[in-house]
Amino acid sequence: GGYVANSLLGALEIAIRTDPGQVRGQNEDSVFADADHGMAILADGMGGYNAGEVASSMATKILASGLEDALQSATADAADGQTGLLCAQRSLVEHIAEANAAIYRAAEEQSRFGGMGTTLVATVFCDNQLIVAHIGDSRLYRLRGEEFVALTHDHSLLQEQIDSGEISREDARYSVNRNLVTRAVGIDPQVEAEVHVHPVRPGDVYLLCSDGLYDMVDDADMQHALEMSGANLELAATQLIQMANDNGGDDNISVVVVKVLHEFPASRGRWSKLWSWFR
Repeated sequence: GGYVANSLLGALEIAIRTDPGQVRGQNEDSVFADADHGMAILADGMGGYNAGEVASSMATKILASGLEDALQSATADAADGQTGLLCAQRSLVEHIAEANAAIYRAAEEQSRFGGMGTTLVATVFCDNQLIVAHIGDSRLYRLRGEEFVALTHDHSLLQEQIDSGEISREDARYSVNRNLVTRAVGIDPQVEAEVHVHPVRPGDVYLLCSDGLYDMVDDADMQHALEMSGANLELAATQLIQMANDNGGDDNISVVVVKVLHEFPASRGRWSKLWSWFR
C-alpha cells in the first residue's frame, strides 16, 4: 500500500461543513476531505448562472481523485520520507494544473460557463508535515497552543493594498474590493499555485475556510470556537458556520477542521528498515 495509508492510520480527525449562508440562493463552495490519505480541499467558485458551482466542484473532484491515485501508487519502498513528501508536492501541483485546464476548457466551450473560476486551498499531510497549495482568497489557519495564525497569504486586490500600505487592516474590513481575487483556477490557461510546507505537531488544529467565514467572523472568535470545542470537531465546524450566519451570512460558508491526534512519520522503505537493524 501507499506510504500515506500506512502511516496516517488514525493520525487525523476531520470535520467538514458547507452552508449557503443567509443571502445567496445557491452554494458555489465545494469541500472534500479524506483523513486516511491526509487530504483536505476547499474551493470557492465564481461566475454567473451557477457556473461557480461547476468550477469549484470540478476543482475538488479532479484534485481529489488525482491525489488519491498518486498517493496510493506511491509505494512504501519509494517513501523514504523526502521522496513521499516530494511525490505529494509534485502531484498537488500537477493536478491543480489539470483542474485549471479542465475548467478553462469548459468555460471556452460552453458560453453559460464563460468566465467561471474558483479559489482553492488544498492540504496534504505527509511524514509529520503539511503541504499547502492555495490560489485566491480561501485560507488555511493553524491553532497551535494559544497561537492562531493564517498560514496562507490571500491572492487578492485587498491584500495587495494592505501589503503596500495603501489601506490599513482595520479599514480593509469595510473595503468594497473585499472579494476581488488576483489569482483563480480556470480563468487563465495557466495558473501558479503558491505552495508551502510546514512541520506538524500532535495537538495542532488546522482550519481551511472560504471568505464567507473570515469576512463575517474575526480571528479571535474563530480561535475561541476552535478552543472551546477542540475536543469535538463536528461541533467546532457547526459553530463556525453558525457564527458566520449570526453575523449576517453574506456569502457561502465552508470549513474543514483537521485535528492532528498523533505523529505520522512516513514508513521507511525496505532498505532503511534493514539498515536500521545493523546500526
